Amino acid sequence: MDKKEIATKEDLIKVINLLDSLKMRYWIEGGWGVDILLGKENRDHRDIDVDFDAEFTGILLDALKRKGFEIKTDWSPSRIELYHPKLGYLDIHPLLINEDGSARQADTQGGWFELEAKWFSTALFEGRVIPCISAEAQMLFHSGYDLRDVDRIDMKNLRLAVLESKAELED
Repeated sequence: MDKKEIATKEDLIKVINLLDSLKMRYWIEGGWGVDILLGKENRDHRDIDVDFDAEFTGILLDALKRKGFEIKTDWSPSRIELYHPKLGYLDIHPLLINEDGSARQADTQGGWFELEAKWFSTALFEGRVIPCISAEAQMLFHSGYDLRDVDRIDMKNLRLAVLESKAELED
């Protein structure tokens, strides 16, 4: 049987509804995070990337397993990739959130990525406010390595949106 290789907008909304029901802090990042910032779907997405409060790791994994997700890759405490036959791939990233709103994510080498509080944002998408990673952080996270074609498209769209936003502010 073929695996579902595209996470649709409808899949995204179902995942967001599940996350909201758990009353936990989370932010969408990656390709869907970019499209949320842009306010519309701009391309197909293989997965949904979610940063979340690491204190909810057990609760989130239990909820996802009850929903039918199964773990495909476990690089705890850095990331866990899950798969659902109807909802596709979900890549979750536990964050240790500090009192000042900044956070740390474990890297796969035993170190830490430091995330600034200002990088945790929201944007209006499909008529609702969705927690997501800021444009500044998305652009930073997409630097220092060879980008895939989809990443180049995301960064081009994001840069154009940032430029348009700055131009509107100057008017």
